[in-house]
Amino acid sequence: MKTLLILLILPIITSLHPTNSEEVLSKMFQQYQGKWMKSFSFTQKTESFRNDSLVKVDTWHENIIYPDKFRIDFGDKTSGNAAIFTPDSVYSFRGGVLKNVFSNDDDLTFILGGMYFHPLDSAKNIFGKLGYDLSKFSENDSVYIIGANNVDEKSNQFWVDKKKLVVVRFINYSHDEKEEGIFSNHKKFGESWSETYCVFYINDKLVQKETYYDCNANAKIDLRIFDPHHFIALP
Repeated sequence: MKTLLILLILPIITSLHPTNSEEVLSKMFQQYQGKWMKSFSFTQKTESFRNDSLVKVDTWHENIIYPDKFRIDFGDKTSGNAAIFTPDSVYSFRGGVLKNVFSNDDDLTFILGGMYFHPLDSAKNIFGKLGYDLSKFSENDSVYIIGANNVDEKSNQFWVDKKKLVVVRFINYSHDEKEEGIFSNHKKFGESWSETYCVFYINDKLVQKETYYDCNANAKIDLRIFDPHHFIALP
């Protein structure tokens, strides 16, 4: 009888374990879509490195409204030194004056939460456009790896913690160099999570460490601060 019961339960357990990238994404969406924080703001200690040596420490103030509104203010948040990210461009301000406009190639806002504000099929298409091949998949004891068939493959990929179903690492080769970010010290905000410590590398060289504090989820954020055509300083 015990053997029969195990044989009956085993197919159910097996079916719950993802076997490819799309199944992992489906599991993540079942867990978080409709539950993820709608906004997130925090202050960040930013440590910059060159040749593995610390060269600068800054304070950044970051505001996000998912899926795609993002702003960083540098130093004194009333200084007007800021970057405003729109879906296709980054607007750089100094003293509240627009200085430069760049193409926006940031995919982390999408990967770290913005995805849940799209239908699953649309999110899968966006991952493809960002260069993540969902036909590739691997795993180890603690993470699912989306976009790579093994840990050494040189492909765009992101790693998902098996327990929390949150992104803990990404590797990107889209800009003729290896970009890597590692996300840790996750804290829960409602039914969602945020990393509070990040480490970034370019071509395996340490370039930046980030530590979040004064974190606030689902707080009301003035939409006007994300308008690059009518700049206002943070209150």
